[in-house]
Amino acid sequence: MKNIVLILFLFSIGLTAQEQKDYSKNVATLDSTIATLYSVISGDKGEARNWELFKHLFRKDAKLIPTGKNKKGETTIRYMSPEDYINTSGKWLVDNGFHEVEIQRETQTFGNISHVLSTYESYKSKDDEKPFMRGINSIQLFNDGKRWWVINIYWMQESDKNPIPEVYLPKE
Repeated sequence: MKNIVLILFLFSIGLTAQEQKDYSKNVATLDSTIATLYSVISGDKGEARNWELFKHLFRKDAKLIPTGKNKKGETTIRYMSPEDYINTSGKWLVDNGFHEVEIQRETQTFGNISHVLSTYESYKSKDDEKPFMRGINSIQLFNDGKRWWVINIYWMQESDKNPIPEVYLPKE
């Protein structure tokens, strides 16, 4: 009986250690936090995403806020938690392949808050030459003295009626 209890105890310690991965380097700097945000949602078709790391980026009550047109053609906004995003988009990302790549960034920082306007291109495969979508992520971040937290991501895709302004595109 003691052996069974010891085995169960050792097994539970192993699970706890596995569950508590060290992601501190992913959120140590503003650059590492933004790079992790893009890399964790990106992957080829059939490639699983690290949703644990994705959730680790966000402060409690953080929101992901896409804008777009509904079926009536009206401009809308939707508020999602990181968990909502995983539930609504996670399967699609894996089923279709999705790589989001930052192509230009503008950062404003004051004390422990930062606002990043991050222009992106999206590809179904990392081998694609032309993006199927572009847009701008407006990312608000907070540094608590120990790490960076994503507070909100508010984004809009480029369209024919709303092309990305030159100021937000890479300088050539």
